[in-house]
Amino acid sequence: MATYIMLSRLTEDGAETIKKNPGRIQEVNKELEGMRVKVLQQYAVLGAYDFVNIVEAPDLATVMKASVTLGARGSVRIETLAALSMDEFVRTVR
Repeated sequence: MATYIMLSRLTEDGAETIKKNPGRIQEVNKELEGMRVKVLQQYAVLGAYDFVNIVEAPDLATVMKASVTLGARGSVRIETLAALSMDEFVRTVR
């Protein structure tokens, strides 16, 4: 499984949804699992993004489809980054 960082910004509609139903975040996590994307860690943050999610997926196409599917709803904008652990990075660079 590959690791990805998903940086999320809520739209106005998304912020309203979370305000009314904060548990919606866990519901989306379950939807992601149905798309073969596992949420490993999730943080609410201040700054340019609202959430930082560390996820695993079998490949880039899978995480891309999940990102597009969620973004198409109009409640969130997602930037996704491929990530390597430091051990993987060192092995790759050697």
